[in-house]
Amino acid sequence: MYVGRFVVVGPGVGAYRVSSRSFPNRRIVDRDGTLTVGPTPDAAETDNPYVSYNCVREASGSAVLGNGSHVDPVAEKLALGYPTRDALAESLLALDYEKDDYDTPRIAGVVGPDEAFVGIVRRDALLVERVDEPTLVATYEEDRPRAFALDADTAATAAKTAYDLDFEHAVCAAGVRVDGGGIETAIENGS
Repeated sequence: MYVGRFVVVGPGVGAYRVSSRSFPNRRIVDRDGTLTVGPTPDAAETDNPYVSYNCVREASGSAVLGNGSHVDPVAEKLALGYPTRDALAESLLALDYEKDDYDTPRIAGVVGPDEAFVGIVRRDALLVERVDEPTLVATYEEDRPRAFALDADTAATAAKTAYDLDFEHAVCAAGVRVDGGGIETAIENGS
């Protein structure tokens, strides 16, 4: 099944995966602690504004994960002291779903050491939920948060597990682990 981009977040651990039929020549790179999705050197040029974006940012002891430019304002609002639910809801609502041919939803999650939140803005809804267990939300098919097993205790395991999940067209993935010692991130760009 093709679910597009997705996040799985729970207290202390999370993952984000790019799955794409249209733009498979992408990878995630670490830019001083911010993980950024962008084209590979051999990718065809595109003016599509949804191909490159920060997919993981650290903010106030938490990690923000998502499929677009809304990751930055969520992280900035958290750094300003906004409650997590409000930072997610305001940023998703302000940027709304992507105005592409598919009305692609924006998805996001915030992982803290003891709590996590997940959100999506679709053409027909805005959903933001606090979650106590790993929860998945995706741009297509799985566009309502639901409990989802993510057996990972490190960022590297979270990234690899997300990349290897049995959803079609895996491109790259990122994982995060958040605890009292800080935030650990990892990247899985496939072979």
